[in-house]
Amino acid sequence: MNGHHRLTAPEATIVAWANHLPATGCVLDVAAGGGRHALWFAERGYAVTAIDSNTEALRRRPHDNLRVVTADLENAPWPLEDELFDAVVVVNYLWRELLPTLVRSVAVGGHLLYETFALGNERYGRPRNPDFLLQPDELRLAMPDTFDVISFSQGEVGAPPTAVRQRLLAHRAR
Repeated sequence: MNGHHRLTAPEATIVAWANHLPATGCVLDVAAGGGRHALWFAERGYAVTAIDSNTEALRRRPHDNLRVVTADLENAPWPLEDELFDAVVVVNYLWRELLPTLVRSVAVGGHLLYETFALGNERYGRPRNPDFLLQPDELRLAMPDTFDVISFSQGEVGAPPTAVRQRLLAHRAR
């Protein structure tokens, strides 16, 4: 990433799903990029940890409720191993080896909000590499039995379609 992230609106799905969260708590934004979700949650009073390999753009947007962590998410140990979050948010990022760690990072009673590209997206643009595209039902099937899936969808999005995505909202019941 080049560090020139422009702050765009948060995904509508994430905004809608935020209604399932308590009014306060701690949120982890994974592969936070320019911080559109991290800052949206911080503005609403959540204590947010934003983690990414490139945090230049995030550091240019300081906020009292925002902690920025620079870390290599794919080739280094997970730096937040002993931390639990009321919500873990992942948008437009897939590193399968990290998924079990992200699931473990959700506190009991917390939520995982995950939205990213799926197989078929190569028809519309990037990513095209199948290593970065979810297989059918992959997110839903990756949830351990300690999670209840509240919402799951997959398929083309936009009218006309602009991408193929999977979206999952899950609650850690135990």
